[in-house]
Amino acid sequence: MSKRDFYEVLGVTRRATADELKAAYRKKAKELHPDRNPGDEKADQRFKELNEAYDVLKDDQRRALYDQHGHEAFEGPQGGRGGQGFGFDFSTSFTDVFDDLFGEFMGGRRGGGGGNRASRGADLRYNMEISLEDAFAGKTATIRVPGSVTCEPCSGTGAEAGSKPQACPTCSGVGKVRAQQGFFTIERTCPTCQGLGRVVKNPCKSCNGAGRVQRERTLNVNIPQGVEDGTRIRLAGEGEAGLRGGPKGDLYIFLSISPHSLFKRDGGDLYCRVPVSFVSAALGGQVEVPTLGGGRARITIPEGTQSGKQFRLRAKGMPGLRGQGAMGDLFVEVAVETPVNLTKKQQDLLREFDKAGTSQNSPETTSFFAKVKEIFGSSKE
Repeated sequence: MSKRDFYEVLGVTRRATADELKAAYRKKAKELHPDRNPGDEKADQRFKELNEAYDVLKDDQRRALYDQHGHEAFEGPQGGRGGQGFGFDFSTSFTDVFDDLFGEFMGGRRGGGGGNRASRGADLRYNMEISLEDAFAGKTATIRVPGSVTCEPCSGTGAEAGSKPQACPTCSGVGKVRAQQGFFTIERTCPTCQGLGRVVKNPCKSCNGAGRVQRERTLNVNIPQGVEDGTRIRLAGEGEAGLRGGPKGDLYIFLSISPHSLFKRDGGDLYCRVPVSFVSAALGGQVEVPTLGGGRARITIPEGTQSGKQFRLRAKGMPGLRGQGAMGDLFVEVAVETPVNLTKKQQDLLREFDKAGTSQNSPETTSFFAKVKEIFGSSKE
């Protein structure tokens, strides 16, 4: 069976750059790797074909020969035919993207370093609820965070005083072990040292060789002005301690703002619903409203103000993040309150007022029923 064009195998054009070739190889290698397709002979064959193609095209000289002569350039006494692959070492192709592949589905770690490799501590998440007033003014909050901290007796090494970790005998301090599968060399995390490259012969009694212990810590967290619901604050190095002296993780604080009894927030603006009496709405007057900063503001209600009317108080809303930028606005919505629990005298006065009223006193009511009559006409029994 004739071989497929190498550019077709990688899914690129003949003008593809080296970076485009590598990116295409990485993508397809992840899809076709035998560990992701157990028992699939077609995937296994396509994976070999992919490595064969990339091993040729990644090298400028081999690529030039292939572009000029095709597959025949590598056939003959110096190159193996069929699936044996041109006499080149395909493991070099696979090494180019080893960290990408095995870091994802074999638990491998990126980068070299062998015995200098240490396990980074896990990141922590802390959910904090604050009030709208706290978001307005900012605050310093004290929190207690349980987690792992560096073991003091062994300074995080995991080894008893007077001793120190030694190179792992299984991987010779590399942190990985290799196994040959056909013409592929497969690297896996060392099962003895779990990729650390070191083992502890005399473990610390305080931490049992882990280099870290469980302890609750007290931290002060600065909540800046103007933070919004869902804001994430990162405290670098305040997460879990690393295993055997590894770097610490980070602490992420997720803020949520509790509902306020008077104000609603929309970005930098605040909204407040203020009830006014029937008389104040009809005759007009002044209303005093609160502001989130603790002060007061006055708004003038004109005669005939209706429910839902909004008044805008500039720069009375939320501050910008960390006090920077312009202040938001405060929008006051008037809610005209209908009188309740009326005395007989009050009821009589309202009836008298209603009798003296005209259509000009209730323009919206008059307009509404005029439209109803226009659309539906006079009702008939």
